[in-house]
Amino acid sequence: MITTFQYALQQDNITIEELLRDDFHIGKKIMHEMRMAKSILNESGEPIVWQHHFPIGTKLTFNINVEPSSYVATNNCEVPILFEDAHVLVVSKPADMATHPNEPGQTGTCMNHVIAHVNKQGGVYAEHVHRLDQGTKGLVLIAKHPLIKSMLDRMLEEKKIIRTYEAIVDGYMTQKSGSIRTSIGTDRHDSARRAVSPSGQTAITHFEVVGQDANFTKVNVILETGRTHQIRVHFSSIGHPVTGDRMYGSRTRQDNYSLQARKLQFVHPITKEMVIVEDYK
Repeated sequence: MITTFQYALQQDNITIEELLRDDFHIGKKIMHEMRMAKSILNESGEPIVWQHHFPIGTKLTFNINVEPSSYVATNNCEVPILFEDAHVLVVSKPADMATHPNEPGQTGTCMNHVIAHVNKQGGVYAEHVHRLDQGTKGLVLIAKHPLIKSMLDRMLEEKKIIRTYEAIVDGYMTQKSGSIRTSIGTDRHDSARRAVSPSGQTAITHFEVVGQDANFTKVNVILETGRTHQIRVHFSSIGHPVTGDRMYGSRTRQDNYSLQARKLQFVHPITKEMVIVEDYK
C-alpha cells in the first residue's frame, strides 16, 4: 500500500537529500529505498531530482510504501483518540491494558484497538513510538507510516519528545523537586522486575512535588530516558514506591498503581507545529 502526503519546502536553496538528512533526520537505508522507489514527486507528478537545489515553498508529493502492521484488529476501537492527523495519532491507554501484543495473534492490547481505527480509515499501518507498562494509563504516541516512525524514533532518542507523568507515591516526600539519576537493570532474582544497578542502563527521572499529605505525595514526573519500569523503580529506590505498586514495595492495597502519562509535547517533524496533548481523565 502507498501512503501519500504533500509537503512544501520550508527552507530555501535545499536539496531533497539535505531535507531528508538534516531536517527529517532520515537514516541512509530509508533514504536509499525512497530514492530507488522514486518516492518523491514534483508538482507535475514527475520524480524529483535529488541533487537539485529547490526554493522555499516548492511543493512535493511523498509516496511512502507501507507494509501492513501485524496486529489483529479488534471489532471496534475502544481506546480514546485524543489527537490525530495524517501522520500521527495519540491515544489514551487504559490501565490493565498492554501497549502491544507480546506474542503473535494476541488481541485486546492497545495496538489491536488502534489498528482497528486505522483499518476503518482505509489504512494498514500503525506502530507505537514508545510504550507504557500494562498498569500505567495515559498517552501513547502512534506513527501512521514508516517515514514518520523513523523521524519520531530519532526525536525520542534525542529527547525532543517530552513525556510528563503524574504519580502518587507512598509517604511524605521532604525533597520537593529534583532528579533521580541511578542506572536500572534486570533484577537478578526476578527477570520480570527491574532494579537499580551500577551495571544497568543510564536512567534519569526529573520530579516535582505538586501535592501531599501525611501519607501520600503527588508528583509530576518528566522522563529523560525511558527504561522499563523506570518511574516505579526510581521512586521505590528512594523509599517512596508508587502507591499500589506491590511489585516495588508499596503497602497500599488498591486495584492498580497510581501512575498516568498525562502530557505529550513535541514539535511535529513534518508540519513543524507544536503538538501538546494532555489527558486528565
